[in-house]
Amino acid sequence: MTMFLQRAACALVLSFAVSAAFAQQTANPLALDARAMQDAGIVVSKLATRELAEEIKAPGEVKVDAYSTVLVSPRIESMVLSRQVKLGDVVKAGQPLVTLSSVQVAETQGALIVAEQEWRRVAALGSQAVSGRRYTEVQVQRDQARARLRAYGLSDAQIQGVLRAGSARADGSYALLAPTDGRITSDAFLVGERVDAGRTLFTLVKEDSVWVEARMPPSDAERVMPGAAARVLIHEQSLPGKVVQRSHQTDEKTRTVAVRMAVDNTRDLLHPGELVDARITVGGRSALAVPAEAVVLLQNQSTVFVAMGNGTFEPVAVQVGETRDGWVEIRQGLKPGASYVSKGAFALKARLLRSQLGED
Repeated sequence: MTMFLQRAACALVLSFAVSAAFAQQTANPLALDARAMQDAGIVVSKLATRELAEEIKAPGEVKVDAYSTVLVSPRIESMVLSRQVKLGDVVKAGQPLVTLSSVQVAETQGALIVAEQEWRRVAALGSQAVSGRRYTEVQVQRDQARARLRAYGLSDAQIQGVLRAGSARADGSYALLAPTDGRITSDAFLVGERVDAGRTLFTLVKEDSVWVEARMPPSDAERVMPGAAARVLIHEQSLPGKVVQRSHQTDEKTRTVAVRMAVDNTRDLLHPGELVDARITVGGRSALAVPAEAVVLLQNQSTVFVAMGNGTFEPVAVQVGETRDGWVEIRQGLKPGASYVSKGAFALKARLLRSQLGED
């Protein structure tokens, strides 16, 4: 009988303990165990000062990087025989772009073939069998023919192809080769057309980097320094960049100053002619700050959840300042070193609101 009473008493005590714990959890929706914190994605951090960059906002336009743009043109009057690439193609350095034909190239090819054959004959005889003058003349004639073909735009491999045994030819045809990797952004010519020396046939652009030209008032432009960090907002993304040049002349029509930024474009998100929003860093200051997602609105008041220990949290009203690069300045309400919820604040807000509505 005594043993039965002892067991009943223990069960009653345990029942009261469970009921008390349940009542405590129900009373405080911001009391979470380790599993609940993990499920809610809650991360607790220490409030500290950080450098908040000051940025100038300005509209900008995407332009090609002129330092990574190449105009491909013949160096001598030629006729277009055929094309090997078209608009929009991505090409590699040394890749044939178009086949041309030129009378002057044909004459020089023929001169090279004759000079090369004569040089091989004289070289085989040796300088002892021919006069020194003749030996030098033949060598110079060969070298001059090679130099003229190089001046016309032929590569060493193309020149060597003119002399290849069994295929020596002087038909005047030659290919313009891509001087660098890039994308074809213009090809203004027709097959069969005669083109003058220096006329642009292709525009070849490396799109890994583009320029963004921002326009801003002179008072803002004066604060921008070459090399300053910048970013471009487009397609709901932020792309990093760097100021490379600030114009020293004010546009007479718009009364604005152009600031040029180099922006990484390896993901091919920016294209010439697009309008973007630019942000240029012109300074910074130290301030207490939390990630933007740590601040929520409760009763129309900016609030941060503070960790009170033992898995409990408390909403604290704060006065916020500027938001820069995803960080919000905390002016009042929290002290340095305070433990706050840097991730998962919205989950705590949802628990609190459900509790106020009487939901479990």
